[in-house]
Amino acid sequence: MIRNVLGSLVALVGAAAAVYSPFRNWYDGRHGSEYRIQDLFNGITATKPGDAGGSVLIPLAFAALITLIGILLRSRLLVTLAGLITIGFTVLWMVRVGMAEHSLTIGSDGTGLGPGVGYALIGGVLMLLGAGLMWGRRRRPVAPASVPQAEPVPGPPGPGYAPEAWGTGAHAAAPAYEHPAPGSYGPPIDQPYEPGAEHDTLSFSTADLPAELTAPEEPGERGGATRARPSGE
Repeated sequence: MIRNVLGSLVALVGAAAAVYSPFRNWYDGRHGSEYRIQDLFNGITATKPGDAGGSVLIPLAFAALITLIGILLRSRLLVTLAGLITIGFTVLWMVRVGMAEHSLTIGSDGTGLGPGVGYALIGGVLMLLGAGLMWGRRRRPVAPASVPQAEPVPGPPGPGYAPEAWGTGAHAAAPAYEHPAPGSYGPPIDQPYEPGAEHDTLSFSTADLPAELTAPEEPGERGGATRARPSGE
């Protein structure tokens, strides 16, 4: 947060210096606002900007506007672009003036390069410095979608099942399944198999059978319906 505020202030100072520079002396007492934009591409002339064309103030003011937008949006890219535009147009002007005058001089009596060029260059550097100090817009971390956890399904009750041990809640723990003891369903595993032994004999008593199978048969039930006796017997 502090770096964003500090970078924004530095960039604003640079934008103000860039806009102020065309109103100062750029070369031999001639202000920057007296140079036409087309002179930067076609060559410097003595013609001053009129209704047909703008001055160097237009690209510098446009750079200052981009700086304001970049500060509001906290965009380091826009502020950097504004600084590059300011420095680029100033350097292009210096190249054109050097080609027209065959030299660039700085005189103490006001001849040669004036303070306006310095304001423009310093303003562009301050914009780049402000963009470097700014953190920019931070991306908010995306929280992962919460996956609902499946409730544990209780297993089948074992031999040690007790209804009161299960509880009444949805997350009540089921009793642990107890394995039957070895040899409870047959002969012990460690004993050898012997034919005719007690475990090979299948025996049962009539008490285990249903009552219909153990009831005595009535006369005439075997073989179907009861045979009618003759009337003389």
